[in-house]
Amino acid sequence: MTVADSELVVDVTGPVATVTIHNPARRNAMTPAMWRQLPALLDDLEADATVRALVLTGAGDAFCAGADLGDLDELVEAGDASIAVAAEERLAAFAKPTIAAIRGACVGGGCQLAVACDLRIAATDARFGVPPARLGLVYPAPTTRRLARLVGPAAAKHLLFTAELIDADRALRIGLVDEVLPVDGLAGRVAELTAAIAARSQLSIAAAKEIIDDRADDDRVAWWWGQVRDSGEAREGVAAFHDRRPPRFGWTPPIQH
Repeated sequence: MTVADSELVVDVTGPVATVTIHNPARRNAMTPAMWRQLPALLDDLEADATVRALVLTGAGDAFCAGADLGDLDELVEAGDASIAVAAEERLAAFAKPTIAAIRGACVGGGCQLAVACDLRIAATDARFGVPPARLGLVYPAPTTRRLARLVGPAAAKHLLFTAELIDADRALRIGLVDEVLPVDGLAGRVAELTAAIAARSQLSIAAAKEIIDDRADDDRVAWWWGQVRDSGEAREGVAAFHDRRPPRFGWTPPIQH
């Protein structure tokens, strides 16, 4: 595969899609073209019934060093309507489980993308930072609120007020990441997680994600229980448990028209 200097590279292997941020000359900083590319790419992967989990990572030894600030005027003018926020929101709304696999720099726009994922698994060399206070910018409101929900108001304020980099151990303590692995153990652990997710009931997972993210009202929850009744998913799960065999879950999301 020939890879451009800066682009998002997609690989689908079995039930797992991996999206790699590839801009090694800039420690995988996101260019405007890459921000614009992400929502359409996610649309395609969400529509692919074979994909059961998505991994977002960076090329080489960095996750993402932030957003390309080359066009500062455009960034300031757009505010919360920026292409970066649109990409972040689409990632957060992705219907299937998402995991950020993080090495090295995870700063600014990189942290924005990582926080929009469901899970964050980091290597010991990962470093995290939210630098708008160094630049005189306002971190987008949706991004700020998502960060505060994840790590709590005090930890979010510390990151935003100081713009300091924190290491992986501190990120784990404040809840910014879920696990920290040695560099050579990161890929294996992510593979274990995605394999486990792919083997579980996709109905259960999709419902849980909507409910946790507060995107399911009472009618939607009732719809999910209807899916349980109609799909036979629970009967298969219980039968597999009694038979001491792996379940053969077959539910897939209804086609949206």
